[in-house]
Amino acid sequence: MLFCCFSPTNVTADSGVGSGMLSKKQRRRGAISALVLEQGAATVGSLAERFDVSMQTIRRDIDALCQCDMLHRVHGRIELSEEFLNTPFDQRAGTNLMGKRAIGEAAAKLIPNGATLFISIGSTPLSVAQALRSHEGLTVITNNLSAAMALSEEVSNRIILPGGEVRLPDRDILGNDVLDFFGRFRADFAVFGAAGIAEDGGLLEFHTTEVRATQKICENAQQSLLVIDGSKFGRQAPAFGGNITDMDRIIVDRLPGDRFAPLLTKIKDRLLVAEGHAT
Repeated sequence: MLFCCFSPTNVTADSGVGSGMLSKKQRRRGAISALVLEQGAATVGSLAERFDVSMQTIRRDIDALCQCDMLHRVHGRIELSEEFLNTPFDQRAGTNLMGKRAIGEAAAKLIPNGATLFISIGSTPLSVAQALRSHEGLTVITNNLSAAMALSEEVSNRIILPGGEVRLPDRDILGNDVLDFFGRFRADFAVFGAAGIAEDGGLLEFHTTEVRATQKICENAQQSLLVIDGSKFGRQAPAFGGNITDMDRIIVDRLPGDRFAPLLTKIKDRLLVAEGHAT
């Protein structure tokens, strides 16, 4: 799998690479990559204006960035390649219903009444929220509005949401304010998914903001619960952050193919295959 050599994970302050070690051109190209990851596309004109450089300079940047599989140039703009675009939330939520339900029920058995938990965005974390409907006294800190609604029927639960703009049709909230919001809490569990799992165990997402949010809730929780269905193994997504081997528990509906056998060996003591969906 090829990723852009100007990935924003290599040029941000959080990566530990000082800005003084990078040329102005490298920083600009990294910023362009980050912008396209967040928005899906950007025009040559808007990028030239944003970075206060000529259209010719931006075209050279785009030519360099599009040498990888992740980005491509179309009619005066740069876009994410189709294979790296996420499918609509409702479509994801309606696929593999039995597997996600099994994952949700398995995860819910690990969470006691009265627990405090983070629940991230995504259809599989939503399945966990739905499986927790019979629990009582939960404190739920989430930017997943669907998960909040699923748990709102139990009046003993406490549900805490961030402010900000709701992203439609996913019905979630992302952005820097969400990172500050998650940073104000500590929890017993962090429940989250991933858009894809690389062969080396890398956790992949479609937006860098999703990566940062996941990292924040894992930092602030005593136990991390990664919930993913088997289709996520080998699935591509452009933003990278963390590794499956660093997670406390990994809950899946079925095991992936043989090429992931070395990875499964590393996590076998923390891997839980939901009942009835083992291969």
